[in-house]
Order: sequence, then C-alpha cells, then structure tokens
Amino acid sequence: MKKIIIIFVLIFQFGFAKEKDTLSIENPFLKHHIQFEKYDFCDACGCSASGGSMGFASMLNTNFVGIRYFNQSYESNDGLYSNSPWYKEDFNTVQLWARIPVIKNVQVSTLIPYHFHSRERAVGRQNIDGLGDITVLAMYQLYETKKDSTSFVHSLQIGTGVKIPTGTFDETNSGAVNPSFQVGTGSWDYLLATEYVIKHKQFGLNSMLNYVIKTENDKNYRFGNQLNYASTLFYWYEASKFVIAPQIGIAGEVYADNYQHNQKLRNTAGDILFSKIGFEVGKDQFSFGANAMLPINQNLTGGNVKANYRWSVNLNYSL
Repeated sequence: MKKIIIIFVLIFQFGFAKEKDTLSIENPFLKHHIQFEKYDFCDACGCSASGGSMGFASMLNTNFVGIRYFNQSYESNDGLYSNSPWYKEDFNTVQLWARIPVIKNVQVSTLIPYHFHSRERAVGRQNIDGLGDITVLAMYQLYETKKDSTSFVHSLQIGTGVKIPTGTFDETNSGAVNPSFQVGTGSWDYLLATEYVIKHKQFGLNSMLNYVIKTENDKNYRFGNQLNYASTLFYWYEASKFVIAPQIGIAGEVYADNYQHNQKLRNTAGDILFSKIGFEVGKDQFSFGANAMLPINQNLTGGNVKANYRWSVNLNYSL
C-alpha cells in the first residue's frame, strides 16, 4: 500500500512541480543538521502572505526560531483606457517563524506575519497595516532511502496545514483592480503539500508542489484556490568555521477565479513563473539568508497587475 501511495504522490507532483528543499547533513562546526526547506503560500500579490514563493523554513536550521522581512513590488492598471496610468504597489511583511519537530517523522512550521502595504492611487496614496493570517503546516516523512545503500539519496514528504484568519479583510479593497491589497483573507484556508528531493554528495535537486483550498469569509468573498510549484538546484559548501548554501531555480503560482456572493469575478485568475536565486550562511547557532525572485512570464488579473520583483532577508537562531 505504501508503494502505491508513493507512486501516486510522485505522479501528482511531477505533473505540476513546486519548491521546498531538504538535505540533512551532520555538521561538526555548526552542531546541527543542514536543512534545505522552502514552501510557497501566498494569494496573488500576497494578501495573506506567508512568503509567496519566498520560503517557509530555514535552509540551515533543522529547528529554529527567527525573524524575516520580505518585500513584493507590483504595478496595477484599471485597463479602462489604452493610456490608463500604472500605479505602484508595495507589499511589506515582517514575520516571526519557527520550525519544531513534534514526534518521529513529523515536523511543524509556524508563520506569524505583520504586514504594512502601500499603493498609489489617482486620489492619493493608500496605506494599510496589521497582523496577517497565521499559518501552521505539519509535514510527514513518508519515505527516505538509506544513506549507505546508494550514491543517490531520495526523500519524500507529504503534509497538510491551515491558515487561520487572524488578519483583517477589508471589503472595500476587494473591489479594486488588485483585490489582494489586504492584510488578511478573513477565511480559513487549508493546505496540501508534497515534496521530493534527490541528492548526491553536496548537490541536490528539489521539487515541491502544494495546493491551497480557500473558503468563503464572513463578507461572502472567496479568493480562488491556488497551486504553487517549484524546482531548486542547491549546493552545500562547508568552510572551517561556517557553512554556505547557494541555490538557484524556478517557482510558479497559479490562481483560480475569486468569487463574491457565489458569483465569479472577472479578471481575478492568473499565473506567474519566477526565476529565483538565494543563499544562506551559518555560523554556530545563527544563520543569515537572502533570496530574490524575478518574473519570467506572468498573467495576473487579466494583465491588469504586473509583478516587478520579490526579495527577502532572514535571521535565525538554531534551537
């Protein structure tokens, strides 16, 4: 039965693909395991933002607490006229995050974001800020090959999680060109995730897929379900007193249509493909990381929203 489940998950995953990197190597200098791990959970433009392809866990810390800042830059256009102006939108998040093992083969990650967003409008600049939606995700190690049985090591994890509506949803902003200009969705959303890693010595390739099932909030608004996928090539390099882990890859997000009062809203679906590059460096129990993403191809809200870039920095303490 387990073999059937593994085959099904692999077929499902490679049919779409997304990101999370996992490599465990005992490091005598840092005295913890190297753990490459990324998750992507974000509405179009990150209104409930957990990171939006920027990552869900530390690269270098198996168990950690930390703080992260990330920025997303967009432009929006109402599309009413051929010469309608493009207005800048700036999404900022400061996030407390942690990753803790609870029982054998099960690890739980938690994200607590605080958002402060701004955008230009014809009538002036608009600013919003506040606590965002808290995300909790549990991953189960379904399968892993013995490290001494082959020169290649395979790992497969599956998981589920929930996004709690702790952020405020502003109904007036839902009618804008970019309805994701929010600090929260106001809805309970549910996550399904799978991750496959193949590694050889210091090199590894990760493929990750997750799907977010979104529900209607108390304002009768529902953001469309979301598919996230990625593939990342990573390398682990150890020096005398520190370790560095560079990575490069692609990541994509696909958004279904939003609904209000059970009516489909036009120009709310979309998709985007990013290139990404990043690194994390660690010494003793501390690590510092940075990531950047640039769009390769995009079609957000019927072409009325354009992504410019995303980037993040983080500082973690290993437990």
